[in-house]
Amino acid sequence: MRLAFLGPPGAGKGTQARDLSREWGVPHLATGDMLREALAARTALGLEAKRFMDQGALVPDEVIIGLMRERLAKPDAAKGFIVDGFPRTIAQAEALARLLKDAGQALDAVIFFDVSEEELLRRLTGRRVCRQCQTTYHLVSAPPQKPGVCDRCGGELYQREDDRAETVRRRLEVFARQTTPLLDYYRQRNLLTTVAGEGPIDSIRQAIRRAAGTAR
Repeated sequence: MRLAFLGPPGAGKGTQARDLSREWGVPHLATGDMLREALAARTALGLEAKRFMDQGALVPDEVIIGLMRERLAKPDAAKGFIVDGFPRTIAQAEALARLLKDAGQALDAVIFFDVSEEELLRRLTGRRVCRQCQTTYHLVSAPPQKPGVCDRCGGELYQREDDRAETVRRRLEVFARQTTPLLDYYRQRNLLTTVAGEGPIDSIRQAIRRAAGTAR
């Protein structure tokens, strides 16, 4: 099973991908995680990406494609995967198709998470992350027991720069301008299914299962 999850920041792609990757026994390939790991290790790619992430802009294709090429080459990705946050541009989509073709593979489906801007702002601006263990909270839907303190390790919670309201709006504008053409790209290839990203998590998950042909 080889799927790509598309959607704006905060659409719920990561939550669904993590749970379904465990259910299906395939790796969850999240570009956001790859970028943060590269940044934490202070690699050249990580530092280059940071300049764009801090501004709410998309990271250049060559950086993302390089990270994805390395990840797809690992043995656990040979049996399938869920790509989360990639591709974001037509160039990335074409690069992914080439990477998979070279491995004798292809995407089975592309799932787009449709969520209103109002809901995305609510989700993203309320997010807080632990500086020590990276556990994620939400001030409304999943608050910590003690304000500003991580339940798991006692670390300080902070708001990431890319979760501030002004940055979120810029990120959504960038997404709409540069990523929306991907919908047409995959629709023309009969790979695209749109799933409503608002509502009960279980209902969204079942819609994804149907799109992937695994509904029970």
